[in-house]
Amino acid sequence: MRAYYYDNLPGDQRLPHDCVPSRPVSAEKLTQINIKFWQIPVEGYEPKVDAVAKERGYKNRDLINVTKEGLGDIYEEKIKSFFEEHMHEDEEIRYILSGSGFFDVRESPSDEWIRLAVEPGDLLVIPAGIYHRFTLDENNAIKALRLFQDEPKWIPYNRGPETEVNVHRIEYLRTIGVGA
Repeated sequence: MRAYYYDNLPGDQRLPHDCVPSRPVSAEKLTQINIKFWQIPVEGYEPKVDAVAKERGYKNRDLINVTKEGLGDIYEEKIKSFFEEHMHEDEEIRYILSGSGFFDVRESPSDEWIRLAVEPGDLLVIPAGIYHRFTLDENNAIKALRLFQDEPKWIPYNRGPETEVNVHRIEYLRTIGVGA
């Protein structure tokens, strides 16, 4: 997984949007904002992903195939909704089996976007309460294993005054040492 600051220039969200010169984000910075990640080769991944799932209490999983063929008539709607800035009240866990894409996460307190370029073998945990978004890259395809601590709940809470006082948002900021 490659992490860098997003350039915030207009244009296709599927482009890399890397600053010139690039501003890489260190593993230490990702740890500071509670992003967790592993690189697990796709060949023979099951036991290693199972071990992470057991350690972190992930009890359920499914597969998502984000392509025009995989999502059918709801493809365009889903791509737009994935790229709206939002948070969840649960961790978002993805293991990339094929394809590639970008998760953007908000760094606090700077409010800058950090772009996480994911590809096969990347296992990513985005904490509850962090603002983020997702998009495909120019390959327009990603297949991912989604892991869940309990029953899947995919309620996105779009950024706004209500999310700023959401208990999960407040707890996230507390855990990274931001805010009261």
